[in-house]
Amino acid sequence: MSGTLVLVRHGQSEWNLKNLFTGWRDVDLTEKGHEEAKAAGRIMKERGLTFDVAYTSSLMRAQKTCQHILDAVGQSDLKTMRDEALNERDYGDLAGLNKDDARAKWGEEQVHVWRRSYDVQPPGGESLRDTGARVWPYYMHEIQPHVLRGETVLVAAHGNSLRALIMALDGLTKDEVVKMELATGIPVIYRLNADSTVASKEIVD
Repeated sequence: MSGTLVLVRHGQSEWNLKNLFTGWRDVDLTEKGHEEAKAAGRIMKERGLTFDVAYTSSLMRAQKTCQHILDAVGQSDLKTMRDEALNERDYGDLAGLNKDDARAKWGEEQVHVWRRSYDVQPPGGESLRDTGARVWPYYMHEIQPHVLRGETVLVAAHGNSLRALIMALDGLTKDEVVKMELATGIPVIYRLNADSTVASKEIVD
């Protein structure tokens, strides 16, 4: 028996649009972000997908994305688990700063290291490895058991929390994962084998 795991990065947020480091700051979706989330839901509906349970972070941009998808597939009241374990990477002192202003202050190379290295933390924040350290156990204990029972699970979260999860699912190296881009509002559909290995993966663009 194989289950289905659908991962969706939230739609465009107000701070994505403004080119600001967001992290754990609780900002809303833009109009485009709402439309991206609704479009993801329509894709799910067209494929006849319904969910047994949904997971999202404690941040509204992911929660609203999750709700748009559930509304689209006719499951507005589906049980949805919200947890900080799925939150975006914490950017610490960079949160709220314009990325260009940060480059002017600390230098392009330093900001690139903070954004794209695997295990270097920005001041007061988390590395991608730190993000994975909270995402992976939560996935193993809370999410994966549903999938292995043959259920269909939705996870609406963030670029870095989902990259950490995809790293584990796809067996990516730390050099490979930092190069991986994850577009807003684009579903990634995994089908897992009973032993938790990946049977198939599809990015629905």
